[in-house]
Amino acid sequence: MNGTTPPHSIGELSARTGVPVRTIRFYSDTGLLPPTDRTPAGYRRYDDAALDRLRLVCVLRELGVGLTTVRHVLDGGLSVADVAAAHADATALQIRALRLRHSMLRLVARRGSSPEETVLMHRLTRLTSDERRRVVADFIAALEAGTPQARDAAAALRAALPELPDDPSDAQLAAWVELAELVADDEFRGRMARTALPPADEDVLPEAAPEAVADLIPFVRQAVAEARAAGIDPEGDEATPVVDVVVAHFAAVLDRPDGPELREWLAERFEAGHDPLVERYWRLVWTVNDWQIVPGHLPFQPWMARALRRRGRVSSSRR
Repeated sequence: MNGTTPPHSIGELSARTGVPVRTIRFYSDTGLLPPTDRTPAGYRRYDDAALDRLRLVCVLRELGVGLTTVRHVLDGGLSVADVAAAHADATALQIRALRLRHSMLRLVARRGSSPEETVLMHRLTRLTSDERRRVVADFIAALEAGTPQARDAAAALRAALPELPDDPSDAQLAAWVELAELVADDEFRGRMARTALPPADEDVLPEAAPEAVADLIPFVRQAVAEARAAGIDPEGDEATPVVDVVVAHFAAVLDRPDGPELREWLAERFEAGHDPLVERYWRLVWTVNDWQIVPGHLPFQPWMARALRRRGRVSSSRR
């Protein structure tokens, strides 16, 4: 500075940057911001370069960079770009953790969870990806050790495993917690072992039914899928033609009249071929994986059973 004393005192640096005098003095004492010069009375003075250096320190500290790393940047050992990249990655992890915490808190509040349930939910949401896979894998392995029907269910489960993303939505997190609770339940394991999904077509109807009846199930599945896609309510008037066509096909194959007895029998069989809790599992898998629910992949039996049982529809005008 051509032999002149640098223009900035600690107080002036503080006024220009908003950094407390005590903090600037600390930076000076630790070597982060050494004074450019001193007055004859020993007061520290700083030039414009020191002012710029302090501003950089302030920005880095505000971004969460530690003092050791700041020193490396100021000494030229690290570039600002390298530090920014590393801290951007670390911040992204922190953001994901905070979002997960936020979703967890909202879930606890929405469910009105007890202390015990809250602890369980917290543990489930903090599992790593490998630990989550292990929860489902253990459930599937237990099924594979069971009956042939249970092994069929296990094969269906392996074809569509739930994969919770690193940054799940509230709905995905809630679905994962509910799914994890399901697979930990021994009763549910038994229900899944008895109901491979998608439901085996031959399980929908009695063993004594003609083989041709089983061939009708894909037809019923398609008819219900089209009705759902058209927004037809199973208990509404628009469902009547769908029911009449389905019953007519069964009546012809079984050589039975289309009447209340046949319709009641069909409703019972469709209900027996469907487990709502197992269906719930698959809906949870779709939610966790953020898959679009395709009407043709939904179980058809509940819709058909409701349509058959609607008041006034168990009697056909064709009798």
